[in-house]
Amino acid sequence: MKKTLITLGVTAVVIFLLALPKLGLFGDKAVQQMPGQGAARALSVDALIIKPAKLDNKLNVTGSVLPNESLELKSEVSGKITSIAFREGKQVKKGDLLVQTNDDEIEAQLEKQKYNQKLNEDNEFRQRKLLEKDAISQEEYDNALNRLNTASADILLLETQLAKTRIRAPFDGVIGLRFVSEGAYISPSTIIATLYNISPAKIEFAIPGRYSTQVSPGKKIRFSIESDLIAYEGEVYAIEPRIDPDTRTLKIRALADNKNGNLLPGQFVKIELILQSSNNAILVPTEAVIPEQNGKKVFIKKNGKAEEVYIETGIRTANSLEVTSGLHIGDTVLTTGILQLRAGMGVQIAKLD
Repeated sequence: MKKTLITLGVTAVVIFLLALPKLGLFGDKAVQQMPGQGAARALSVDALIIKPAKLDNKLNVTGSVLPNESLELKSEVSGKITSIAFREGKQVKKGDLLVQTNDDEIEAQLEKQKYNQKLNEDNEFRQRKLLEKDAISQEEYDNALNRLNTASADILLLETQLAKTRIRAPFDGVIGLRFVSEGAYISPSTIIATLYNISPAKIEFAIPGRYSTQVSPGKKIRFSIESDLIAYEGEVYAIEPRIDPDTRTLKIRALADNKNGNLLPGQFVKIELILQSSNNAILVPTEAVIPEQNGKKVFIKKNGKAEEVYIETGIRTANSLEVTSGLHIGDTVLTTGILQLRAGMGVQIAKLD
């Protein structure tokens, strides 16, 4: 009796286990049925058709704004300021008079030398006429000519000294704050003000030395300044011909239009340097890529089934990864259900991008 009960119990358990697939208690669209138990259910997934995409290989660094030209205004000679002809923060043109120092003494000497020059010109004229008549020697005429030439040279010297008492703008720009007043005595070491030319502005930054072969004059940059959402553009125009041995970086300068004056010297900027651009890049979402010990792979749909493809990758962006080999334009890459997918599994596209 006891053996009969055990036999019946074992038989019931076997029958229950054989009936489980038909009951559907473990039904899941990701589980394939055993051969002979009906058609396997396809896994519902999202997919992306590969199309050519624009890809910029970008390098993000920080830098600062420099003026196109800047100069501390100083006098070449010592003297007392008699007039200041500029206004702080205002535009000036090249050649404009900015500061005048006392020139009374030089003006008096110059006037004296002009009278002396006139006297020597008359004397040279008379001596030359006498020499033509052999009334004087060549030496006497040469002495008269020398006195005239010396007087002329003295005038040129005084005019040069007079010009040094007038400080003029060497280029177009904006005058900063001044540090002197009329009546002040200045010397060549005294800073009067600073003159800036900020249009265009220079953008200075440094990149790791390993990128030195990928940057050249003409490369474009995009940048933004602190607390400003405006995107500015510039162009590399000069590269330092050496790698800094301490920081292992390469210093670069670019020019950016600054007609509105928004870019001020000393500002901190965030820079995006475009090293390379491609209009036919193959990009896939990062979540579609499966890293493995032997490389990376993705699943594509082929003949209604999932097929794994090993790929090689390049540039990584915020949401995508460049595929350099393994995929082709027109391939359908599966982007969801990655952990459930197996090679040969049937798939059904729920959403196609």
